[in-house]
Parts: sequence; C-alpha cells; structure tokens
Amino acid sequence: MRPTHSIITAGMRLLREVIRATASTTKQTDRRQTKHTPSRFAPQSYPGDFTGNPHISYAPFDDDIADPGEVVWTWVPFEEDFSQGKDRPVLIIGRDGRWLLALQVTSQDHDLDAEQEARAGRYWEDIGTGGWDSQGRPSEVRLNRIIRIAPDSVRRIGAVLDEGRFERVVKGVARHH
Repeated sequence: MRPTHSIITAGMRLLREVIRATASTTKQTDRRQTKHTPSRFAPQSYPGDFTGNPHISYAPFDDDIADPGEVVWTWVPFEEDFSQGKDRPVLIIGRDGRWLLALQVTSQDHDLDAEQEARAGRYWEDIGTGGWDSQGRPSEVRLNRIIRIAPDSVRRIGAVLDEGRFERVVKGVARHH
C-alpha cells in the first residue's frame, strides 16, 4: 500500500506543477494581447467607428454570445490608428448588421480632467464597479465613440450592467453622439 501512496503523491505533485506552468503561460499570453498590435482577436478589416444614429437596446441573455447590456473583453482599435489597439472591456449597446456596437470601458477616472477631456471631444459616464474588473475598480464608459466589434472577436463576457446604469449610459450617448 505504501508504494501506491508514493506514486499517487508524486503524480499529484507533477500535476500541480503542470497546472502552475500552464497558468503562468496563460497569464503571459493575456499580457501580450494587451499590447498595441492586433491580437488574434482583432478583426482583419475594421470598417471604422459607427457614426450613424445607433439603435440601442438592453437585451442581456445568459449564454456565451455577447448581447446589448453586457460588458465583454475584446480587442479595440485606437481611434487615431485602426491598425493598432488594445485588449479591453467594452459595453455592448446594440448591433449594426453583423457588427456589435460598443462603448469603451476604462478604470481611469476622467472626472478629475473632465474639462480637458471635453475640450478634446471625449465624454464619459460613470458606471461603477462590476465583474468585468477583477480588482473591483470603478469604471467609466466613453459616450461619444461607438466602436464596431466583430462578434467572433469577443474574448470573454465580463458581466451584465444593470438596466438602471445602462439607461444612464443611453441618455449620455444621446447627448454626446
């Protein structure tokens, strides 16, 4: 019985080492995807930001598909150069044909520099905390840039934004888009 116990103990130790190594590799991969070059989640051809009058809806559904009202993680192209971007959370607000329409989410507090942001043409709405930020930091969404997201570029669904906060965002989009 003793040799079997030793074999099991050694096997468990080896399994833990493999799991740790895999987790370490995954963390490194995720870190690389936040760089400014397109990740494997970036769409091959970005048609540009949405400029029309968006049809906004609130329709979160508990499945693996991104729906309006959900905060998801995806690659977002930079405004000044669509060939570069960053992996970040976005709030899905609607659809445009095959594209999801989304607003960029950030944990940076723009209340401190609201006048400067407004002069630069950027407007933000506080949405508080949620499951999209593992550190529980308060977040904001940018109201006047609507990003097109390819549904297959969504890396993971972070959380559902409650309807009250979503409605505040909708009012802000109407004011600033």
